[in-house]
Amino acid sequence: MADGAPGGPVLRLFVRLVRRPLLPAVRLWRRNIQLRVVAATLLMSLAVVLALGFVVIAQVSKGLLDAKEEAAQSQAAGGFAVAQEKANTPSAVDGPDATDNKVGRDASTWMNSLVKQLASGGQTAFEVVALGAGPDAGGQPSGPFVSGVKGARASGNVDPTASVPTALRRNVNHATGTFKTFSQIRYTAGSGDKAPEPALVVGKRLTDINGDPYDLYYLFPLTQEEESLNLIKVTIATAGVFVVVLLGAIAWLVVRQVVTPVRMAAGIAERLSAGRLQERMKVTGEDDIARLGEAFNKMAQNLQLKIQQLEDLSRMQRRFVSDVSHELRTPLTTVRMAADVIHDARVDFDPVTARSAELLAGQLDRFESLLADLLEISRFDAGAAALEAEPIDLRDVVRRVIDGAEPLAEHKGTRIRVLGDTQPVIAEADSRRVERVLRNLVVNAVEHGEGRDVVVRLASAGGAVAVAVRDYGVGLKPGEATRVFNRFWRADPARARTTGGTGLGLSIAVEDARLHGGWLQAWGEPGGGSQFRLTLPRTADEPLRGSPIPLEPEDSRSNRARAAAEAAGSKKSSRAQEGQGRGDRSPIPPRSAVAGALPVPADPTALPGSGARVVARPSDPDQASADQAAADQAAADRAAADRAAADRAAAQQSAAQEDGAGGR
Repeated sequence: MADGAPGGPVLRLFVRLVRRPLLPAVRLWRRNIQLRVVAATLLMSLAVVLALGFVVIAQVSKGLLDAKEEAAQSQAAGGFAVAQEKANTPSAVDGPDATDNKVGRDASTWMNSLVKQLASGGQTAFEVVALGAGPDAGGQPSGPFVSGVKGARASGNVDPTASVPTALRRNVNHATGTFKTFSQIRYTAGSGDKAPEPALVVGKRLTDINGDPYDLYYLFPLTQEEESLNLIKVTIATAGVFVVVLLGAIAWLVVRQVVTPVRMAAGIAERLSAGRLQERMKVTGEDDIARLGEAFNKMAQNLQLKIQQLEDLSRMQRRFVSDVSHELRTPLTTVRMAADVIHDARVDFDPVTARSAELLAGQLDRFESLLADLLEISRFDAGAAALEAEPIDLRDVVRRVIDGAEPLAEHKGTRIRVLGDTQPVIAEADSRRVERVLRNLVVNAVEHGEGRDVVVRLASAGGAVAVAVRDYGVGLKPGEATRVFNRFWRADPARARTTGGTGLGLSIAVEDARLHGGWLQAWGEPGGGSQFRLTLPRTADEPLRGSPIPLEPEDSRSNRARAAAEAAGSKKSSRAQEGQGRGDRSPIPPRSAVAGALPVPADPTALPGSGARVVARPSDPDQASADQAAADQAAADRAAADRAAADRAAAQQSAAQEDGAGGR
């Protein structure tokens, strides 16, 4: 059924209601291997028992029927011989006073006497039916019997015409010999509504005392054989149930011996992964399971030893970094004081010495920054970093960061523009740490922006706020967006730094973001610039589900190509609609024109393990128009910046020759 059909929601609701109670059972089936093995054993055992039962019942039934047929044919043959003999010697039936002249004898009386005599020897083992041979082709009597026989004769209140099948009577009337078939013995109304019984019917054509033909039938009830077969069926079914239950219990016990240690190992492995490294399995016996337990315990012991060694080594490294950083501060203070004195007196020195004093002061500033960053990294590694969260407006933080970066931006010929600052962007965060993150991002964007504009965008949606810093410089190569946060990593080792960075800025920034429960992500394309996005929860300790700003900017190459393709497709569609008729002359605008900006791409996954998903950003026509205008202005500014690059080359040459290490 289609989703738009009236019964679609009803069907989905019905499926959901039916599936909901089955979910616990499905979950138990998927997680419990013991249940699956026992269920499979029960099903296979049941199939085997059913197949075996059918075979046994079929063989027993065939044997009982074969034995019954053999005995019935033998007994019926004897009865047929006796009946024919009595017809040939009527004195045996009529008595000693009967005359030898058979003409005019009462055949009806003789027939009644014959049926009674033959049936008396059966003692309920069989019944006897005598039918006159009818003139019709079917063998069904159509009137009084020939030769004076007025009606059918039967013993034991048996209904003769209903108990003897028509097909058997037809065979007996049309051929010679003995015929048999399976039927039911039906009784007359005077027998007390006795139920029909299955029987084997054996018949043959004979002649009476007057030489006229008649049909004699023996009806052998199969009640005893049916009772025997039912008893066998009940016995096999009962034995089959016990066998299936027994096999299920055996499978449960056997599987339990294997599954229980595996479950114990799984539970201990979970506790080991949770940090309880002292957990061990209980080992009993010397079988395969015991050897598995011993190997597991040895693995856990070695793992605990290795983890302890790594923790001790990491603790020693963190302590070493912290101690060295603290110990270097004292001599650094002394060197700083001496360097300040030298720097203040540099006007009295010759040019070479004065330049050395300036380089010394600059490198001491960088040394102090490096020590401060090492101390901060050591606090993150030791888990001692504390978050002092309070409601802040990120617009104020962005303004302070831009004010601090203005001198560098003026030196580089870069203009910093802010978008999305018309509405408050409030979040519970540590103002000092957020400012440090944004300062690092903005300074990196200015330094690597090649003199082009840097765009800082703010946005909030749902339970998240975000700040994105976009530059149009050298960009990032494929795979560098994740390595850019590594310590002391830089994309181009030969590239000189002009701001004296330490190479730890982005590493500290990503730790600050994680301390807030947020994300710090990077995107870039070679020659197309890069964008760094900081996403924070609006409320402290609230999990993030997405970011209000897409990681890939709207003016990236792929988005521009997609927008151009959509615009071309929309134009073709509009022309096609114009050619179809004049009923609707308004062309369909492209999706980007409706939104007022380039289409927003899907947000890629966040940092590994964050479980982020994309939250659609609500459309804002005014904001979208402003973003489009900003993108157009940025393109014009880049052209102007290229023309001014030659004028700034001389001013940048002296700063670019300063020694520095580390990239972003």
